[in-house]
Order: sequence, then C-alpha cells, then structure tokens
Amino acid sequence: MRVDLVTREYPPDVYGGAGVHAAELTRALRRLIDVRVHCFGEPRSEAGTTAYPLPADLAEGNAALGFLGAGPRIATGCAGTDLVHSHTWYANTAGHVAGRLYGVPHVMTLHSLEPLRPWKAEQLGGGYALSSWMERSAASAADALIAVSGAMRDDILEVYPEIAPDRVHVIHNGIDTEVYRPDHGTAVLDRFGIDPDRPIVLFVGRVTRQKGLPHLLRAAFELRPEAQLVLCCGRPDTPEIAAEVSDLVDELSRRRSGVFRIDGMLDAVSVRQLLTRATVFVCPSLYEPMGIVNLEAMACGTAVVATEVGGIPEVVEHGRTGLLVEYEQRPDGTGEPVDPELLALELALAINLLLDDPELAAKYGQAGRELAVQEFSWDQLAQRTVEVYRRLTGAA
Repeated sequence: MRVDLVTREYPPDVYGGAGVHAAELTRALRRLIDVRVHCFGEPRSEAGTTAYPLPADLAEGNAALGFLGAGPRIATGCAGTDLVHSHTWYANTAGHVAGRLYGVPHVMTLHSLEPLRPWKAEQLGGGYALSSWMERSAASAADALIAVSGAMRDDILEVYPEIAPDRVHVIHNGIDTEVYRPDHGTAVLDRFGIDPDRPIVLFVGRVTRQKGLPHLLRAAFELRPEAQLVLCCGRPDTPEIAAEVSDLVDELSRRRSGVFRIDGMLDAVSVRQLLTRATVFVCPSLYEPMGIVNLEAMACGTAVVATEVGGIPEVVEHGRTGLLVEYEQRPDGTGEPVDPELLALELALAINLLLDDPELAAKYGQAGRELAVQEFSWDQLAQRTVEVYRRLTGAA
C-alpha cells in the first residue's frame, strides 16, 4: 500500500505539535507501508519527500491564499497513490483535490479546529475565513477523519454536524520515549545560566493566545521566591501578543530573580535536559486538542500542571501524573477565563504545591514516564492508523 501524506510542517521546519506528529507518524508508518511525504517550503533531502513553495504572487496577498494555491500542485505529485492523508488546514485542500482527482480515499487528521481558534482573525485577517472554509470543505467530504483525542472527536461532531460519527476515529498523539527520556545533563543550564540547585518551573510553547502564556506569567508573581521560571518561546503570532508577553516578562524580572526567556527552537537534547531538570512543567493552554508537549514532559519524568481543557485530561491524569486546573471559560469561544485573576491564582497554587513537595512531584513524574511508555508509543498508533487505511482501501 502506498500512502501520500500531506503536511505543512516537516523536518527541519517544525514549529508545533502537528509537525512533530507528522514527522513521528511518518517514521513509524514507513516501517509498515510505503509513505511519500508532500510538505511546504524549501527542498528536503529525505528520500520519498517532496517540498512545494507557495506561489509567490498568491502568498504576497495573503498566506492562506498561497497554501490554497499550492494545493493543485501537490495533488499532481500524488499521482499513483492508494490513499492521501492530510494534516491541518494548510494541507487539507491538497488532500481533498488529490482524492477526487485520482479516486482514492482522503483521510484527515484534525489537530485543532479553525472555528475554535477565533483569535486567529487578528493574525490572518481575511485569511482566517479562508482557512476555516478550507478545513470545513475538506472535512465534510473526507472519507475518514482522525481526532487526536476523544475531546477533539466531540468538538468535530459539534462544529461539523454534517459529519457522520462513524467516520471519526480517535488515535491519540504519540511520543518517542527514546528521544524523550530522563536526561540529567546540565549543558543547557550552563549555556543559559540557569541554577541547577534551584527548582525550575518550565513552559515550552508558541507565543499565541491558544497557549495561555500571559496567564502563567501572571501566576508567576505568586510562585515561591526560590523557584526559577524558564520560558522556551516559539515565534509570536502577532505583535500584540508579543508585546503583552514581553511587558509581563520585564515586569516579572524586576520583581524576582531567576526569570529566563529562551526564544526560538532548541535542539532535542537541550529540550530533553530542560524537561528533565524541571520540577514542574506547566501547560496553561486555553485550547488544546491534546498537547504533545505534555507527553514530552511526562516521558522525561516530570510532573505536569495543566489547565483542564480539551484533550489534556486524556494525557495528564489528575493526582497521578500531575495536577489539572479547572476554570470557567468566557462564552465567546476564545477559551479565555471569566476571571483571569482566579485562573492565575489557581495555577500558582498548583505549582507551589509541587514546589513545596518535591517527593510528590517526583512521584507524579515517575508515573508520567510509565504512562507515556505503556500507552503512547508511535508504533502502536501507526498500526491503528494503518488499520483505518486498510478499511478504506480494502487492502489486506
């Protein structure tokens, strides 16, 4: 069986969980079937992988229009496939067109839903309406959809009621527990001047409304004074969120020591060492279909404090691998809290509880590592994905 996988992100250009998913799933699938990858951007040297630049004349007007314009070119490259599998709205149109063009099934993995990310309107303008249309059109026609969590499946069926429930399959994100494993090295701490003898509270994620970083920063004013706060920040979505985060970091740095902001992508070893060395990993997301980064922290043996949203409770088990913080969301679909001060306080209380009890934090971390190894390996998830392919193609 030949499957053509279409994704925006693919190594070395990976900036989020969907890119990690596409790369790791491809590696595991290639041990089972023939997989050809079609991605966007600069040429790749990896065998069986083709990259496509956005049409410059379209992308200059709006990035979303550029991704739409690249779709037919990618569809052309899928000739000869038995099935097309697309990831994220950037690639869904290409998968949809290829499926129709060659009469083969189109499978979509939904890592998030555009209608549930309304803050993107400030980032993309009219492109947000276009990205939402691209996602819905492809999802409504897809032969099968894969949701990365049970909560994500519920969202799909609510947001897109025209989709029959039996077309939506739950296959969680996975984790490479050989790459993400306890690593007590100190090279990354030495590089950034982080004190190995003081507890570390760690955040890893993009600077976007979705990831809730401003709420963690407000909580950090109430953290134990001996704690260090390490922020590994991806690129900001907008100038507005960039300025808000910078202002909060500056104010926090004036009030307490041990605040470190690391911008840009770190290598895997550095991330692994930070995750291992952290006393607590914090995921303050306002919208999170699952959250691979929580699995990464757990696989490194670190306790997690996370908001109780989306698919996070399917990964972070409250009282076993970490602590979940529940809060009331505003009814406007943004995921923002009704009471931001209360959310900040609850985050601070949960983090401080683990800072005050390192034995409990270590216990949660050990349980998290065990859970990651037992239930979230990519080989298991790849096998389940191939089962979906076989049902659609009739392959043995």
